[in-house]
Amino acid sequence: MNQQDQWTSKLAFILAAAGSAIGLGAIWKFPYVVGTSGGGAFFLIFLLFTFLVGFPLLMAEFVIGRGAQKEAVSAYRTLAPGSAWPWLGRMGVATAFILLSFYSVIGGWIVLYLGKSFSGDFFKNDFGAMFGESISSPWPVLISQFIFMIITIYVVSRGIKNGIEKANQIMMPALFVLFVVLIVRSLTLDNAMEGVKFFLLPDFSEIGGDDILFALGQSFFSLSVGISVMVTYSSYLGKNESLTKSATTIVLLNVLISLLAGLAIFPGVFSLGLEPAEGPGLLFVVLPAVFDQIVFGQFFFIIFLALFLFATLTSAFSMLEIIVASITKGTLTNRAKWSWIIGLLIFAAGIPSALSMGVLSDVTLFGKTIFDLLDYLVSNILLPLGALFIALFVGYRYPKDLLLQEFKAGSSVTVKGFALWLMLVRYIVPVIIFIVFLNTLGVFKMITG
Repeated sequence: MNQQDQWTSKLAFILAAAGSAIGLGAIWKFPYVVGTSGGGAFFLIFLLFTFLVGFPLLMAEFVIGRGAQKEAVSAYRTLAPGSAWPWLGRMGVATAFILLSFYSVIGGWIVLYLGKSFSGDFFKNDFGAMFGESISSPWPVLISQFIFMIITIYVVSRGIKNGIEKANQIMMPALFVLFVVLIVRSLTLDNAMEGVKFFLLPDFSEIGGDDILFALGQSFFSLSVGISVMVTYSSYLGKNESLTKSATTIVLLNVLISLLAGLAIFPGVFSLGLEPAEGPGLLFVVLPAVFDQIVFGQFFFIIFLALFLFATLTSAFSMLEIIVASITKGTLTNRAKWSWIIGLLIFAAGIPSALSMGVLSDVTLFGKTIFDLLDYLVSNILLPLGALFIALFVGYRYPKDLLLQEFKAGSSVTVKGFALWLMLVRYIVPVIIFIVFLNTLGVFKMITG
C-alpha cells in the first residue's frame, strides 16, 4: 500500500497542526519562560514575533509542503532539484530527533504525575519537594519517559487518518474546556490580579537581550516552525484548502492557548506566594496547589493531567512524523516498522536528558545540564537557523509564479496580500532573525564595550 496518506478534512489538519503547535510549547514552556523573562513585556514581544515572524514562516512551510506534496526532505528536492536545499529538510529531521529526545522527558514527568495523582494523600505533599524528588529518581523517570514514547510510537505507526487525526479530534476540544474551568477558579483566588498584572502589563525594565532571543525562540517553538514539521503535515493537505485561513486559525489558537495558560498559572502563583521564575517545574508545582483550592480538586487535576498529556503527545506525534515520513516518503509502506525503530532510538537518546536532573546533574556543558543544553540548542539556535533558511528558500529560491499559485490555491487572497507576505518572508523575517543571532553571539555587547 504505497499511496500518500491524507487528512480527511481541513478541520483534521487544523487540529493536528494546532495540536503540534499547542502542546508543551504553549502549556508547559510558555508560562515558565514568561515567568523567568519579565512577564508582560516578554508576552508582548512574543506576540510581535508570532505575527511578524511566526505566521509568515508557518505559511512558508505550508506552501513548501503542499506545493511539493512531499515530506520535508523530498519537498526541497522536488522544488530545488540538484541543489543543497534538501539538507534543510535533513536539518529539520535531525532537530526533531533532538527535540523529541528531551521533550519526551517532560512527557514522562506528566505520566509520572498522572500516576501519583491517584494517591489519596497526593495533596498533602510539599509540591516543590515532590517535584524535585520525582524528576531526580532515575527509574520512575525513565519508565515514565518510555511509556510516553510507546504511546507516541503506536499512534504515529497507525498513520495520518487512523492514528494522528483520530487522536487529535477527541481530546483537543476538551483541553480548552478544562482550561476555562481552571482559569475561572484561578481568577477568584486571593491576590489573583497581581498575577494578571505580571502577565499582561509590560515592564520593559525587566527585559534583556537574552529575553528577546527567548521570545523569538518561543515563537518558533510554540508554532512548530523552523524544523519543517509543517512542511510534512501540509503535504497531506488537498489543493482546495485555504492555507492562509488554516495558518491564521492555527496562530490564533496558539496565542489563545498561551493566553489561557498564563491566566491559569500566574494568578495562582501570586495568590499562593510562589515564585514566577520557578522554571521548568512551574506547572508541576503551581498547578497542584491551584487545584488543591478547588472543590473535587483531585478529580479535576487528574483530568487536566490526562488532557495535558494528550496535548503533549500531539506535539510529539508531529516530531516523530517528520522523521518517519522522511524515511517512508509519506507513504504507508513500512511505517509501523520505522516508527518503532526511530521511536526507540529517540528514547535511548533521551536517557541522558532524563537523568540530568538526578544522577547526571553534575554533568554540565557550558554551564548547563544536558537537558538545558539541548533545550537551548534547539530553541535558540537550530529553530531560528532553520527558520532563517526556510525564509530564504521561499523568498529567493521557490519559483515566484508557482509560489503565487500555491499561496492562492483554495483561498481568496489578493495579489497585494501575497506581496505583503512575500515582503515579510524576504526582508523582515531574515533581518529579525539575523539581529537576534548577532545578539546571541554578543556582537552588540562587544560594540558597546
